Amino acid sequence: MKNQTIVTAAVILIGDEILSGRTKDANLNHLALWLGERGVSLREARVIPDEGDVIVRTVNELRHSFDYVFTTGGIGPTHDDITAEYIARAFGVPFRQNPEAVKIMTDHYGKENLTEARLRMTMMPEGATLIANPVSRAPGFQMENVFVMAGIPVVMQAMLKDIEPRLVGGDKMHTITMHVYEGESFFAQCLTEVNEAFETVTIGSYPFHRNRTYGASFVLRSAFPDDLAKAAAQLKDKISLRGTKVYDGEPD
Repeated sequence: MKNQTIVTAAVILIGDEILSGRTKDANLNHLALWLGERGVSLREARVIPDEGDVIVRTVNELRHSFDYVFTTGGIGPTHDDITAEYIARAFGVPFRQNPEAVKIMTDHYGKENLTEARLRMTMMPEGATLIANPVSRAPGFQMENVFVMAGIPVVMQAMLKDIEPRLVGGDKMHTITMHVYEGESFFAQCLTEVNEAFETVTIGSYPFHRNRTYGASFVLRSAFPDDLAKAAAQLKDKISLRGTKVYDGEPD
């Protein structure tokens, strides 16, 4: 099999509000796409509550299993924003005020407006490297391969700009998508044959129902563009031989 450099990541979405359904997560999809464009394969995502022992256990498990871990949520100014404290416990280091973070907040708000709530956002694990926040200034932080970010989507996305230079990606995955307006079960054999013929290509089959019509999207992914193009062409040929029309891209 051809050599391929694979860099992996996991995402931890922290917050009772997500688990309760009160808040709809908007970060996972953005992170998955953003990481993929940089050659980092998102392999796992977990949604966990604002519970310290769960945060510690999850962070320690995932940081030893993946190249990078990204957390969102729980680093604000209120009593239930406990992520930073328990990241410190996960790494076994003191949790204390970060002087650089204090300066950033003081410069932005002024010393007279640096409330206790705002100072709370300067508390971090000892040894943390800050992640710049151009939106509200309160920084996130990095501990080894763990990046701790805000849960508010616009803030989280802004923080990624500072994280990007720190990542070392692997081979970028390329994608070709096609769809048909018939049930996916009709094409099981075609998919199996192409999948077995191209070991560097993965194929996903995703059924859909639109305008009272059933269909299926086939998504082919590979780090090797030539193999990907050949596999896609072969799959199209096999489907067409059944008398089924194949459409490029996702269904409208």
